[in-house]
Amino acid sequence: MTDLELEQQAYPIPGPPNSNLADILERVLDKGIVIAGDIKIDLLDIELLTIRLRLFVASVDTAKKAGIDWWETDPALSSRAARNSLLDENRELRQRLEALESKTDESRTTDETSDE
Repeated sequence: MTDLELEQQAYPIPGPPNSNLADILERVLDKGIVIAGDIKIDLLDIELLTIRLRLFVASVDTAKKAGIDWWETDPALSSRAARNSLLDENRELRQRLEALESKTDESRTTDETSDE
């Protein structure tokens, strides 16, 4: 063996630390990762289409810490939000019905008074 071969064997070159997929996923979910990008299609300096993509990958806890909780208020994703949405719609319809009934009652009273 030459001196060069002995020297290479004695001092291994450090590489990146070994990580498996579970470690990487845990780190990403713990810290979160944001991916952002824009796609823009122009033809002769006329903008035809613009798509803005934003992707935030994180655990639920990390997302809540970042102030993101849209899944809790989306009726398609949350049964509680769906119930709340139905309750809000029901309340609004009842108010509209009461307003219409009061207008109808007022017009009846006005009609009865004018008939006398």
